[in-house]
Amino acid sequence: MQTIGLIGGMSWESTALYYKLINERVRDRMGKLHSAPLLLYSYDFEAIKQMQYAGRWTEAAASLAEVARRLESAGARAIVLCTNTMHKLAPDIVSIVTVPFIHIGDATAQRIRAKGYRRVGLLGTMFTMEEDFYIDRLRAHDLDVLVPPTEARADVNRIIYDELCLGVVADPSRRRYREVMAALVAAGAECIILGCTEITMLVGPDDTSVETFDTTAIHAETAADFAIG
Repeated sequence: MQTIGLIGGMSWESTALYYKLINERVRDRMGKLHSAPLLLYSYDFEAIKQMQYAGRWTEAAASLAEVARRLESAGARAIVLCTNTMHKLAPDIVSIVTVPFIHIGDATAQRIRAKGYRRVGLLGTMFTMEEDFYIDRLRAHDLDVLVPPTEARADVNRIIYDELCLGVVADPSRRRYREVMAALVAAGAECIILGCTEITMLVGPDDTSVETFDTTAIHAETAADFAIG
């Protein structure tokens, strides 16, 4: 198997899921005592959050690119960034490494297109829902992307940062997400992208009338498949 380099800690709650899901996938495909060869760099997420909200994206890009370079130097044969939001800086990582960068948006879009869907509802941080870096990546796969209205986006974002990233899973927040997803379906969404790696902690297939696509699981499975070859 090939070694995967993981850039995690954003948040560690979802990075723990990556570790679990990648190794489960390897075990299920290869059997016996097989597990994935992984290198992990885990950030202090508070420092990253401060960069995000202060708009210090150049500083964050330099940091992530350097971590990716170090993982490659340590033997990683592919890089996996364990967060949707920070894929805003994917080009900076790609520019500095020579090994493949497994993009979470591509992996998710390919899974959706394989199911025959075209119009998708997107949940994520405000950066993911409001900026072009993620939505344009999905559109490149011929997907039509719907996002919640302003007030709903604020609620979705707040729950991610103030609750899920801290390991808090609350029933009122689950009800709010269900309302937001129902509104997206009513607006024509054929499926829902859980476009933040923490959202899977709160809602899943039983919380909406359409199919959900868990970006954490899809990304982890894609990484595991690359490792196996």
